[in-house]
Amino acid sequence: MHKINFPVFAVLLSVLVFGCGGNEKKESDDEPPAPDKLRIALIMKSLANEFFLTMEEGARAHNAESSDAYTLFAEGIKDELDVNRQIQLVEQMMNRRVNAIVIAPADSKALIPVCQRAIKAGIVVVNIDNKFDAEVLAERGAQIPFVGPDNRKGAYLAGAYLAEHLAEGAPVAIIEGVPSAFNAIQRKQGFEDAMNEAGMRIVASQTADWEMARANRVASAIITEQPELKAMLCANDSMALGAVAALRAAGRLEQVHVVGFDNISAAQELLKKGELLATVDQHADQLAVFGIEYALEMLKTGRAPSDHETPVDLITAAAAP
Repeated sequence: MHKINFPVFAVLLSVLVFGCGGNEKKESDDEPPAPDKLRIALIMKSLANEFFLTMEEGARAHNAESSDAYTLFAEGIKDELDVNRQIQLVEQMMNRRVNAIVIAPADSKALIPVCQRAIKAGIVVVNIDNKFDAEVLAERGAQIPFVGPDNRKGAYLAGAYLAEHLAEGAPVAIIEGVPSAFNAIQRKQGFEDAMNEAGMRIVASQTADWEMARANRVASAIITEQPELKAMLCANDSMALGAVAALRAAGRLEQVHVVGFDNISAAQELLKKGELLATVDQHADQLAVFGIEYALEMLKTGRAPSDHETPVDLITAAAAP
């Protein structure tokens, strides 16, 4: 049997007991540890659209300035119609246990059930850009606040300005967004309001699903079918770019006015050239920020959800720098 050297053993025991805990804070030391930061998810539509890239940039800039307040998870889908992917993204964010989801839905109805599941899981959901369908929300007993612009009012501003450049009774065409999207419906109605009020003739109204390439094909067909056409009202700037390209190819750019919606940088270039008459700025760089700030407020105060309207402004070729 080996004898134990008790003085040495005592020293070793002292090192083990006090050394292992030497770096730990006592309960009485300074302040308690800081709580975990809030986790905010931003789910957008197609990142192929400059509008949503600008939205993401604005959100990331806001997060950089408020990095101590929340962590941002920003995701988008491949194209405007990929509704299933958006549903998957909401489910992924639920699995990540985010505190809030700020979403620009690709479809005004199809995303409501999964967002309602998120709310039941204790997640705050804020709707931006494209408003959820009010009837479906009511049927499901869901309350999801919309923080965004009045799209009908914005489209009316562009349409009314266009009407000032047309003779009464002039034939015009509307190129619509995705038919199931609330903002597409509202923009179409705003264009119709302005055209009907000014006594114009709407000779064609077709969807191009927010896409530039499809708008180019739709506009080309309308130009052929309507040789007297005087204007095209496009529900977003991507489609306006497609329409301008079609008119340029047909040699009709000087005879047909085009208006858009979103004020993306490519549209601003067309305004400067006089190839686009007007667009509508719904402040893409701030739209997600408005939603994030409202989500943070709801998390902080526990207030009941309510809609908040954000600005829209008419941007014209005459005012372009």
